[in-house]
Amino acid sequence: MGIEIEDKFDVPRDYALPDLTDLATDVAGPKSHRLVALYYDTPDLRLAARGVTLRRRRGGDDAGWHLKLPKAKGVRQEIAVPLTRSTTLVPPELAELVRAYTRGAELEVVAELDTRRSVTVLRDGGARLLEVADDDVKATDRREGGRVLRWREVEAELIDESRRALLAKVGKRLRKAGAKPSGSASKLAKVLRPAPPPLAACDPGSAGEAVLAYLASQVDALLSQDPRVRRAEEDAVHQMRVASRRLRSALKAFRTVVTGTEQLQDELRRLGTVLGEARDLEVMRARFAERLAGLPPELVVGPIEDRLGADLLARERDAYERIKDALSDERYYTLLNDLDALLAGPSLGKAAPKPAKERLAAIAADNWNRVTKAYDRAQAVEDPGRHETAMHDVRKAAKRARYTAEALQPTLGKDMAKLARRAEEIQEVLGAHQDGVVAQDTLTKEADSARRAGEDTFTYGLLVGIERDLAARAHADFPGVWAETVKAVEKLL
Repeated sequence: MGIEIEDKFDVPRDYALPDLTDLATDVAGPKSHRLVALYYDTPDLRLAARGVTLRRRRGGDDAGWHLKLPKAKGVRQEIAVPLTRSTTLVPPELAELVRAYTRGAELEVVAELDTRRSVTVLRDGGARLLEVADDDVKATDRREGGRVLRWREVEAELIDESRRALLAKVGKRLRKAGAKPSGSASKLAKVLRPAPPPLAACDPGSAGEAVLAYLASQVDALLSQDPRVRRAEEDAVHQMRVASRRLRSALKAFRTVVTGTEQLQDELRRLGTVLGEARDLEVMRARFAERLAGLPPELVVGPIEDRLGADLLARERDAYERIKDALSDERYYTLLNDLDALLAGPSLGKAAPKPAKERLAAIAADNWNRVTKAYDRAQAVEDPGRHETAMHDVRKAAKRARYTAEALQPTLGKDMAKLARRAEEIQEVLGAHQDGVVAQDTLTKEADSARRAGEDTFTYGLLVGIERDLAARAHADFPGVWAETVKAVEKLL
């Protein structure tokens, strides 16, 4: 697996590659290759519509199957597996990674590219920094009876990710010689010309337009994390969980703009719950490892590191298996289809045609008012257990207010960024207290198991004391943070 960072340029047939020797200590090449690639997609181009590329390529230094997933503009994640004999069967491990896009549709060859490539490599000593590929391309669209296109293009691909400045210099040199930034994200896009996922048209500047654009961005975020979760990549579960939470929060907050989404909200809640189990265990395991590392060695007695490390890790792996099952379930694909349908043809409420700044500012204020009302209700509860639950409701309201403000920042500007930060402060202080309470409960249960096994539980007591102190400190800090936040938000709203 690697990260592909490159700039693409369209060039005329008689384009002369400029001299690049002064940009590196050593310039090797050009070296010529012939590359023949078959590109796979569903008949309705579900991969291409999302900027995903799946190909089988022969020739050059990296023959094999390649899956390219978009990460950011000009940056893609590339996953490669060795070349197989079959040209009809996509390797199962790659087919699995695009299931969120294919959703049961068959993968077939949609295009063939035959490329004569001339490669120049910029190096620093023996280290490869950047590669310039001068490509003469013949492309056949397999969907339209063999329609053939020919063109020439140049790609500058960064090998050393720390040398972004070099990529910019090379790009400037290429443009000065007559190259123009490519109008297509990839060779395949130039051949297939895929339509982007449909998004309903709303009046420019309306609340509906702003809300649908935000929902579309979060659907993209959810889909982009799916392959990473299937590969158990670092932080992927967390990011996918956040995307599902943001979507659900937005559907709740903007229910007067986009209506009839209760079923979608329930399905997003279910997905977030499945993702949350593994994420919470991951966070807890890291938390206890940090706590144990901070204790003097003589205070760490018994097999506590196994119980709080290996045992929690085993539970986390079991939770990952449940995530994989959930991501392979028809219910999940139905959710994704329903999200696409929502974006293409939403049921719009009375607030949708109203000016975005007018209507959405009121929604932001309403969501903050939910936080203050939840706090007032919590203050009226005297029973400690019920008060704890009520304060958790304050935290959830603050998280929703934060997500709403973040969603509105592109439309309403800096005030929403400030509101989001203030809501996040409330969320974090209450979260620190809640995390400490949950940690104490987990440690108490693990200590009980250790005690029944005849193990020394001294260190568990120390950790419970640490967590109790941290929770108490967050509890004591909250009134000051609350008062400061309320005062600041009053100025914003």
